[in-house]
Amino acid sequence: MTQVEEIASSAPAARDSALRGWLGVGAVTGATFTVVTSEMLPVGLLTPISATLRVSEGAAGLSLTATGLVAALSAPLITAALGRTDRRLVLCALLAVLTVGNVGAAWAPNFAVMMGARVLVGVGIGGVWAIAASMAARLVPPKSVGTATALVYSGVAVASVIGVPAGTYIGALAGWRAAFLVIAGLAVVLLVAIAVLLPRLAATQAVPLRDTLRLTREPQLRTALLVVAFLVTGHFAAYTYIRPLLEKVTGIGASAIGTLLLVYGIAGVLGNFGSGAAGVRSPRRTLITIGIPLAVTVLLIPALGGSLWLAVVLMVVWGLSYGGVSVTSQNWAFAGAPDAREAASSLNAGVFNAAIALGAFVGGRSADAFGVTSAMWLGGALVLIALTIAAVSRPAAARELRG
Repeated sequence: MTQVEEIASSAPAARDSALRGWLGVGAVTGATFTVVTSEMLPVGLLTPISATLRVSEGAAGLSLTATGLVAALSAPLITAALGRTDRRLVLCALLAVLTVGNVGAAWAPNFAVMMGARVLVGVGIGGVWAIAASMAARLVPPKSVGTATALVYSGVAVASVIGVPAGTYIGALAGWRAAFLVIAGLAVVLLVAIAVLLPRLAATQAVPLRDTLRLTREPQLRTALLVVAFLVTGHFAAYTYIRPLLEKVTGIGASAIGTLLLVYGIAGVLGNFGSGAAGVRSPRRTLITIGIPLAVTVLLIPALGGSLWLAVVLMVVWGLSYGGVSVTSQNWAFAGAPDAREAASSLNAGVFNAAIALGAFVGGRSADAFGVTSAMWLGGALVLIALTIAAVSRPAAARELRG
């Protein structure tokens, strides 16, 4: 066979390999969509869950707090414990745990069972967040790593577009329990897809938990984690209670709230991809840029949300701003520890989910004590603290993401 013939015969194989790699990225994106939808599902169902299980809306928000807290703890622990175990197998196991947790939430006869089910959901979430981005980077050529990472984290934004609003609609049509069953079924479908599409992916470097924690000594990574902690806590202190706020301020029902959340989510997808390239070049500057309108929107929505059209505008700005937070914070974590990407990702996932838990908790305490409007004020203040930390920190030298 001549050299020309060899090149010609290898081209289809290369194309098939590239296609399989991107299909694998798509499956991992589906996994991030599923875990984030599972985590956020109570946001659109808070009112009926609290009524059915006979707890306050603030207490019902603890179902989000418990999930985020467990996810925060499990992210670095699972990564350290797995060593070089095949990440494809790990991802399938995590989706199985997620399925059981969502089925348990759908069945829950009381709030205690709901909390137990949400703990299982948290384990699945923490593990998937910790390994998803680094897995995607290994499925595509080095020049495509930034795009693959943005695609994986688009699952976060798409979960807001389809997941949370769809859960709200399903809850209105068939009851909130049906929403948890639907997302459990999706987890099963993705488990099968990942088992079929992904190759074996042993970890390139096993990082013990002690070494993972030592990464927090890196100044840029430490700053990134601190900014994420305040910004995400602020966002979820407000966003967890957006449904009761809109019901109070705007006076709209479940169907209209689902539409508003859909608008928010579409804007979030645009924000995710709009921030992708900028987040690779300068994650600190990008987070500051998107954080300013985020803080302003959260602070204004209690005062201006009484107008439906202004509420729509504010939700669009909120979605555009927050949509870029996940991918940008992940890029900042990678830049802060470029030689330990999976470990840095696990720390970012841990802090991110701890912030989700803390935000839902402090927002709930504020909402129960002072009304849901106070949760918005608290959220906006915390985002402003995050922006101050980012603004006074020393910018990192730009690093290109590589596989």
